[in-house]
Amino acid sequence: MEDKNIRVFSTPTCVYCIVLKKWLDEKGVSYDEVDVSQDEEAQKEMVQKTGQMGVPVIMIDEEVVVGFDKERIAKILNIQD
Repeated sequence: MEDKNIRVFSTPTCVYCIVLKKWLDEKGVSYDEVDVSQDEEAQKEMVQKTGQMGVPVIMIDEEVVVGFDKERIAKILNIQD
């Protein structure tokens, strides 16, 4: 898997965020976690790029995936699930 800049916008209470991060960890994918409940600037950035407030949002380089779309994320990262 080639190196990609991966950011996960999440909140501590979001069940899908927890599942997404666990899945990424299991796959050995490195990512930066951004808690949008604590980081107002990151929250603004997420809303600007997606047009919505829902989490999780995963940014892989310049590609944005809203929600835990496992198939799409695996395809972008070129990993087997």
